[in-house]
Amino acid sequence: MSVFVLEIGFEEMPARFLGPLAAELENSLHLCLAREMIQYKSIEVYSTPRRLCVHVGSMSRLQDSRQEIVTGPPEAVAFDDNKNLTRAGLGFARSQQVDAADLFVHKTQKGRYLAAKKTLGGRPSIAVLPDVSSEIIRGLNFPKKMRWADGFSFGRPIRWILAMLDDSLVSFNISDVQSGKHTYGHRVLGPGPFELAHAQDYPYVLEQKGRVVLNPEKRMEMIKAGNNELVLEKQGKVVQNEDLVRETSNLVEFPVSVLGGFDERYLELPREVLLTSMETHQKSFGVEGDDNTLRPYFLTVINNNPEDIDLVRKGWERVLKARLEDAMFFWNSDKSVSFKTWHDKLERVVFLASLGSMADKARRLEKIAGFICDQLGMDSRETVCRAALICKCDLVSEMVGEFPDLQGVMGGIYAGLAGYSQEVVHGVYEHYLPLGPESAVPGSMAGAIVAISDKVDNLTGCFGLNMIPTGTADPYALRRQALGIIRIILEHGLDLDLPKIISFCKVAYTNARWKQDLYKLEQSLMQFFAARLKSYWQGMGHDGKIIDAVIQSGCDNMLTAQKKLSALLSFSQLPDFEAAVLTFKRIDNIVRKQGHESGAQLPEGFDPHLLEDKYEIRLAGLIDEVLSAWDMKWAQGEFESLFSLLNSLRPQVDDFFDNVMVMCEDKRLRQNRLGMLHVLSKKLRTLADFSALQV
Repeated sequence: MSVFVLEIGFEEMPARFLGPLAAELENSLHLCLAREMIQYKSIEVYSTPRRLCVHVGSMSRLQDSRQEIVTGPPEAVAFDDNKNLTRAGLGFARSQQVDAADLFVHKTQKGRYLAAKKTLGGRPSIAVLPDVSSEIIRGLNFPKKMRWADGFSFGRPIRWILAMLDDSLVSFNISDVQSGKHTYGHRVLGPGPFELAHAQDYPYVLEQKGRVVLNPEKRMEMIKAGNNELVLEKQGKVVQNEDLVRETSNLVEFPVSVLGGFDERYLELPREVLLTSMETHQKSFGVEGDDNTLRPYFLTVINNNPEDIDLVRKGWERVLKARLEDAMFFWNSDKSVSFKTWHDKLERVVFLASLGSMADKARRLEKIAGFICDQLGMDSRETVCRAALICKCDLVSEMVGEFPDLQGVMGGIYAGLAGYSQEVVHGVYEHYLPLGPESAVPGSMAGAIVAISDKVDNLTGCFGLNMIPTGTADPYALRRQALGIIRIILEHGLDLDLPKIISFCKVAYTNARWKQDLYKLEQSLMQFFAARLKSYWQGMGHDGKIIDAVIQSGCDNMLTAQKKLSALLSFSQLPDFEAAVLTFKRIDNIVRKQGHESGAQLPEGFDPHLLEDKYEIRLAGLIDEVLSAWDMKWAQGEFESLFSLLNSLRPQVDDFFDNVMVMCEDKRLRQNRLGMLHVLSKKLRTLADFSALQV
């Protein structure tokens, strides 16, 4: 068995590209080797800012081989009257690259055909790997690409390619870069080049001679260990940020931690400002004490092991000091400005296209938040509306102008300084949350309501202007905002009617020049929410058919839909679930065919005086019992109980279908029986669309 190594060396790649690239490289190689019938035991993929590399262990030196029969023209076409091959038969032999004498007639279900036996595979792996390597390199995807002169595109310029199977070169080229047996190490600590005698030497050469730590996980551990060792000197601890650890590990090939400090007077700045300056702008870690207050130190990770570490430290301290000095200036400037001044400035800030200014948006948010409070019956309506009105003021502050990531956060901090209540502070501080699928939702009710108001206003405005996401294009992050609304509603347990909120938002836009019919706007936006809700539930591992059954029964109220899903999932675990689904689908099919599909209007109820058969009388009585308890159980959210009620009807429904002719000749009886089924069908459809279930 052999060892195969492929390394793509390039100019420094952005850190955010490396993780997805490594996963794509591994997946592509798995698929290509399986397709080419090359056996192997392991694939290890590593990445650094300057390279992507894959190490394949115990690779077979030969492809597997198999024989298959390839059919050509029919026998009547392949041979003439003298049983000699015709031009069609000879052409088939040439196309399959076989001798004409090796052809034979193969009998199939469709008839007799000229055929040939072909052996697939069996080639040396060294002969197959050049095309495989070229294919996977050319197939890598990047958020942004650089185009080469010959049309090839890649995330960064490729500087070298190492490709070896044991001690043999896997020869191919990408544009003007020819694969070879050499690699390069760390730019400073071990630049190289280093020529490999054997593919198995690759990890040793790169790490020992090139001073490159290949494994990103190992680099992360080195960063954590180095940081923790240094902060012990200051009796502090590192402010935990796993995303930053991963990002910095993808910025270096040999991580070394450095501890720096700054003037204590900068600790007057809010924690969020200090950490943003360090983490976002300097890719550095904050240091805090046991009381979780920040200390005047920071940790940074460099890609070198310099002799004079103090010189490096002073450089980082000088850069951070400049940023903190700017932040202190903005902080002092903003503290002297009132919210009214900021609100007046919002009049001159455009929200989006023809949708007015940010001040217009703030006034809409105040109204929308009030409408949501009324739906929920909240006592703190005035407080939440105040938070909604001022939540965009920090957009014109000096601090957010310099640190855009702090929008909302600084507004909450400034609201606290201005003397607003904690509920207002939380409403402003949290209203951009959640920032992504893994981000937390607002913790306060005020934050939740203002966040929903902001997001639904954005969605309504964009859909009204026909700025609807298509494919992967979503420039206004509308998918993320819709998912955010869903998560807030479900995690806070908010009993909200989304179509009513959207309708209110449409009215709140007083001077908008819409590009889409307003009724169509609401319909398409609710379909958009349904798609996001389905994706959210699928991400939790729920069965797709059960999800469809719930969504198709209606998801205007997300909380109700969540409860219905939970109840249907429990119901699906019962032993008689399949029988119940078949019965309920039968009711739905009859009502649909005799009603909507035929264009007929079915009765909304039934006349008990027209009931004749004992089976329909018994079923009608049970339906009345179900209806009498339905509204109360629905209002109390007892959906599992409602499914049990419907399931208790199943034996009587089956008896009804077995013994009663629904489509009888007597029109009055027929309509009365259809009306009874129609009543039952409407209740079924409010819980789940059983036609979406397959059993």
